[in-house]
Amino acid sequence: MTRSSRLPTLSILSAVLLAVPGQAAAPAFDTPAPIAFMRDLSSGAVLFAKDADKRMPPASLAKMMTVYVAFSLIAGGQLKLNQMIDVRPETWKQWHGPAAGSTMFLSPGEKVSVANLLYGIITLSGNDACVVLAEGVSGTEPAFVTQMNAARDRLHLTGSNFGTSNGWPDNGVTYVTARDLATLAAATIQQYPKLYKQFYSRPDFTWGKTMGGAAIKQDNRDPLLGRVAGADGLKTGHTEEAGYGFTGSADQGGRRLVMVLAGLGSFNQRIDESVKFMNWGFRAWQQKIVVAKGRHVDDAAVQMGGSSHVGLTAGEDLKVTLPAGAVPVMQSRVVYDGPIKAPVKAGQHVADLVIDAPGLPRQTLPLVAEADVAQAGFFGRAWAGLTSIFGG
Repeated sequence: MTRSSRLPTLSILSAVLLAVPGQAAAPAFDTPAPIAFMRDLSSGAVLFAKDADKRMPPASLAKMMTVYVAFSLIAGGQLKLNQMIDVRPETWKQWHGPAAGSTMFLSPGEKVSVANLLYGIITLSGNDACVVLAEGVSGTEPAFVTQMNAARDRLHLTGSNFGTSNGWPDNGVTYVTARDLATLAAATIQQYPKLYKQFYSRPDFTWGKTMGGAAIKQDNRDPLLGRVAGADGLKTGHTEEAGYGFTGSADQGGRRLVMVLAGLGSFNQRIDESVKFMNWGFRAWQQKIVVAKGRHVDDAAVQMGGSSHVGLTAGEDLKVTLPAGAVPVMQSRVVYDGPIKAPVKAGQHVADLVIDAPGLPRQTLPLVAEADVAQAGFFGRAWAGLTSIFGG
C-alpha cells in the first residue's frame, strides 16, 4: 500500500519560505513554438508545458536515443570508445550527397572510432554517422533500433517510438513527445555524466575532406552554446515535416534545466526562442532549500526487519523551484510504498517528500533511509507474519 502522511505546513522546512505567506502564480511565458516543455532537474518541477504530450516527428532529435544506447553500452563495457567500425560502401552510398541531409562526410571503406562517430552524431548531426554506428554495434540498423526501443521502455517513454537510428522521415513510424525528449535528456545527463560532458558541448568538429583536399570543419548547431551561461547540450533537429526543434540543457550554479522546443519556422527563430526560453527558466524562477542535507523528516514502517521503523532523511539539500521573489505557503506530505520490506540500507531511496503550493507545479523530492535495517531472524519474521494475519 502507499502511505501518505500529512505534515504541518512545512514546519520542518526553512523559515524563510514562510516569512510572507501567500499564493504565487507561475511566471508567464509566450512562445510561437507549437510545442514547448521545460523541467528543472534539480527539483523535478515542470516549469512550462505546451502540448508536451503531443506526438511529433523528431527529425535529428531521435539521435539522442542513438547516443543514449551507445553511452549505456560503453558504460557497461560492451562498447569501447577506441573500437574501430568500418564504413560499408552501401551505407556510404545511401547517406552521402545533398539528398541525405546532414553528414559527417565519411568515406567508403574507412575505419572510424566509436568516439569520432559520436562526435559526428552529436556535433555534426551526421545521418551517415548514426547508421554506421548502428551497424557496427548491432550488425544492422533495424537490430540497433530494437535496442533503442528497449531503452525507450526502460525509461518509460510512453509517447515515443523509434524506426530509424537518425530520425529520417519514415512515414510516421518514428515519433516522440517533448516530455519524453526531456526525460531522455535527463537520463543521459544523470546516468552518464562523464560521457555527456565529453561529447555534448564540443563547439565544432572536423572530419572528411573536400574534393580539393581541404579538411571539413563544421560548427555545432546547438543554439545555446556561447549564448547562455552553463549551456552544454543537447541536440537540434530539422526536417520539412518537423520544422526546427531543439532539446537543450544548461547548468547555472548547480541548478540544471532541460528544455524542448519543436515546430519552429526557421533556423534563426530556433536560436532566438531557445535562448529566450532558457533565460526565462533561470531568471523567472529561483530555488530554495527546504530540507538541509541529513535532516530527519519522518519515520517509515518496516516489514520483517530488526526494527519496525526507519528514519527518513534528506540525502542531499532538497530544493524547490519557485517564482523569483515568491514566498508561498506550501503543504508537504511523505509518500512511500509500505511497509518497506527489510533489509534496508542507509542512503537507500525509500520515500518521497511531495510539496504542493497553490498555482505552482507539484514537486517531488527524494528521501533516503537514515540507517541500515537488517532483516529479522526466523522468529521475528514468523511473529511478523502472524501479526499481519491476526493484527496486533
